[in-house]
Amino acid sequence: MTAMSIYIWFPGTTREALTFYQGVFGGELALHTLADMGRTDGPADAIGHGMLVGPVSFYGTDAVGDDEPLDIRGASVALLGTADPETLTRWYEALCEGGTVLDALQERPWGASDGQVVDRFGLRWLIGFEHAAS
Repeated sequence: MTAMSIYIWFPGTTREALTFYQGVFGGELALHTLADMGRTDGPADAIGHGMLVGPVSFYGTDAVGDDEPLDIRGASVALLGTADPETLTRWYEALCEGGTVLDALQERPWGASDGQVVDRFGLRWLIGFEHAAS
């Protein structure tokens, strides 16, 4: 089964970012440096390809040469109903650490909860869930 995934060009912070995300979401992390890949177009210890595989999976690399680093506008990574409410709340709170809360995680008039945060690496997240029926 295939699914959409996001691949992020970080401004030299891929190792730190993917390690942080592994701490938030869990999963298996693999990091391959430019040297590992036989590349000479950037610092040998820069990440040429990183992947986090788990409950939340995505890829990353350090922007080198003419690569444009992360600069997402008008979009977010949506984790709506992707886990139980307790897990989603924990993820939201962890992503807020060192980030900027755009909209606090809260119950909405229609009965669901959601919130938005730009994490410390500049990635915008929309996290939400439906409440169990009473």
